[in-house]
Amino acid sequence: MIGLVVVSHSRALADGVAELAGQMAPDVAVVPSGGDGAGGLGTDYPAVAEAVARADAGSGVGVLFDLGSARMVAEMAAEEAAGEVLVVDAPLVEGAVAAAVAAQGGAGLD
Repeated sequence: MIGLVVVSHSRALADGVAELAGQMAPDVAVVPSGGDGAGGLGTDYPAVAEAVARADAGSGVGVLFDLGSARMVAEMAAEEAAGEVLVVDAPLVEGAVAAAVAAQGGAGLD
């Protein structure tokens, strides 16, 4: 089963989206990564890379993001990841819920 990572400039937003998606698809690893690592707004490459590794159960990871620089950090983490990672350009909340439900049903990264 694929895993998901939610990348946001806001830790609270990443946590909330991951919580919602996780409730809709309880068997899917939905890992949040939000904030700049110092408690402020921003993104943190090492945290995103760690979230990708945690979400990967061997079938790949989909990464959803909120704003432009979060996409850049997600793409960097995808390039360095050991497994298959797809950075998904979709609305954050709706995309995360739809991806989690699809993964729960057995969908892959394609």
